[in-house]
Amino acid sequence: MIKIAMVGFGTVGRGFARALAENREIIEKKIGKYRVTAICDSKSSITGDFRIDEAFKHKSERGRLPESRSAEEIIEEGNFDVLIETTPTDVFSGEPGLSYIKRTLKSGRDVITSNKGPLVVAYRDLMRLAERHGARIGFEATVGGAMPVIKMIRDELAGNRIKRLRGILNGTTNYILSRMEKEKAPYPQILSEAQELGIAEADPGYDVEGIDAGAKLVILANSVFGRNVRFQDVEIRGITRITPEAFEIAVEKGYTIRLIAEADENGKLEVSPRLVKLTNPLAIYGTLNAVLIETDLAGEVFVIGRGAGEKETASALISDLVDFYGNGSFG
Repeated sequence: MIKIAMVGFGTVGRGFARALAENREIIEKKIGKYRVTAICDSKSSITGDFRIDEAFKHKSERGRLPESRSAEEIIEEGNFDVLIETTPTDVFSGEPGLSYIKRTLKSGRDVITSNKGPLVVAYRDLMRLAERHGARIGFEATVGGAMPVIKMIRDELAGNRIKRLRGILNGTTNYILSRMEKEKAPYPQILSEAQELGIAEADPGYDVEGIDAGAKLVILANSVFGRNVRFQDVEIRGITRITPEAFEIAVEKGYTIRLIAEADENGKLEVSPRLVKLTNPLAIYGTLNAVLIETDLAGEVFVIGRGAGEKETASALISDLVDFYGNGSFG
């Protein structure tokens, strides 16, 4: 029996919990029996012998879970084999997730996270900590949502030299730029409409200034190229100065404009608006994410998919769970 503890019960955490409940038969065929032993958010928790639907009921009816145990207490008690860490991202401090992950790894327990912050702030330290204590850390959900970018490079492209990665790693900016291209409307208008639709946040800076894409690029650079770079090492320019006139000129010449994140084997780390040929696979539309991987043996490999959303992120978290405990190989 695999015991799962969850820290974080926002959109991503609830999506993961829902997937565990609804897809139990499918998942248990791959990893064997499992049980959620604790769920904790920033203010409340539920532990012991409970059903996942009880957590949802408490949140919907009372706005909180029934207990007051903190994440620190749950981790200290250690009644779990793997911690699912889905707290909000802070790419500058990594907290609070960084502390939760470190404590768990030091106890020799596995961690699966969707939180970019800890990986951006302390990637190499976390990898060494996991190795030192015989634990594992899965982070497929930190980049590209449901797109299996990290696993594809690690497993399917094993033996290839990765020469360069170029990608669209933020769906909000891609949606805004797509509509600016099609409608020739100004950035403030499209941003406002994206906020009304819930595609852009009330404070959109994390997306439109390129911070989110830069954080994901750091994780890719460290995991793919074996580096030890941090957020401040990325050259970043956002999309706020792009105009409809720029799109008119670009399209006339057979190009569009997209926010492209790029890392290569020579050390390049950049997020910026780029001209992209309309025939290029990266000229994608809407909220999709995509990565073009250039290799020495396989040539160019293109991955596309939904980069955000509770179901998509749950898919990536579960894929790490299967990686760790697949075929009943628990422990």
